[in-house]
Amino acid sequence: MRSPASALLLAATLLFVRPVLAAEATADAVARGAYLFTAGDCADCHTDAKNGGAPLAGGKALKTAFGIFYTPNITPDREHGIGGWTDEQFVKALRKGVSPDGRDYYPAFPYTSFTGMTDRDLLDIKAYIFSQQAVPTPNRRHELRFPFNFRWALMPWKILYFREGPFMGDPSRSMEWNRGAYLAKAVSHCGECHSPRNALGAIEKSQRFAGAWNGPDGMNAPNITQHPDALGKWSTGDIEALLKDGITPDGDFVGSAMAAVVVNTGKLTDADRHAVAVFLKALPAKDSTPKPAAASH
Repeated sequence: MRSPASALLLAATLLFVRPVLAAEATADAVARGAYLFTAGDCADCHTDAKNGGAPLAGGKALKTAFGIFYTPNITPDREHGIGGWTDEQFVKALRKGVSPDGRDYYPAFPYTSFTGMTDRDLLDIKAYIFSQQAVPTPNRRHELRFPFNFRWALMPWKILYFREGPFMGDPSRSMEWNRGAYLAKAVSHCGECHSPRNALGAIEKSQRFAGAWNGPDGMNAPNITQHPDALGKWSTGDIEALLKDGITPDGDFVGSAMAAVVVNTGKLTDADRHAVAVFLKALPAKDSTPKPAAASH
C-alpha cells in the first residue's frame, strides 16, 4: 500500500513530467502554448514596442551593468528568427541555454529558470510561436563591456551557477504549492527580477525572492518573501488580487515593469493565481538586499 507521500510524489510526477505525445492535436498544443507564453511574459521582452517593433521580432534593449543586451527575433522567420529550429534545438535552448549552433546563451535570457519547464510545456510554447507571423527583422548584436563580450566566459559561469532542470515536485508539499512553485520558479521566472545578483550576474541563491535594486534599465523589484516589510502581512487573497488586477492591500496599483507583468498574470486561471499565492505565502522571510547609496537618490 502506498504511503501518502509516495502517492503525492506520483501525482506530482504525472503533473509536471508528462510524456511528449506526438498524437496530441496541434490546436490544443498551440492553445496550451499560448497560455504558457503569456504566463512567461515572453512577448514583452521580445517586442521592441517602444520603437514600434513588430511582435516577437526582438530588438528590445536591456541596459545592465554589463552593457546592453538586445532581445532576439523569436518569430518563425527561418533566416532571422527561429523558424528553422527543430523541437530538440528549441528544448535545448531553454533547458540548457545553448543555441542550435552550439553557443552558450547569456543568462539575460532566463533559461536558468525556463530549464525547470517540462519538455511538453516547452514544445507547446514552440507550437504557439510557430503559429505566429514570421517577421524578417535581423537581430542586433549585444553591446557589452570587456570582458563580458567574450562568450567563452559563459562556460565556467555555467559550471559555477547553472543547474539544469526540469522542476521536480516536492512530495512533502501540497499539489497547489507544487503547481505554484512550478509557475513562479520556472514559467513566470519571478526570481529573475525579484532576487539580488552577484558581481557576475548570478542570482544569490540564499537571497532568492528577497528583492533587487538596480536591475535591467535601473528598475527595482521588491522583496516578495514573508518578511513583515514584504508580503508577510498580506493574505493569500491579497496576492491573488495583485496578480489579477495589480491592486495592493492599501488600494495602490503596481507600476513600472510589474504593471506589464500583471497584464499577463491577470490572464491566468483563478486556480493558477491561487497556486502562485500559496507558494509565495510559504516562502521563508528574508531581509531585503540593502539599497546601494547610488540608488537612494
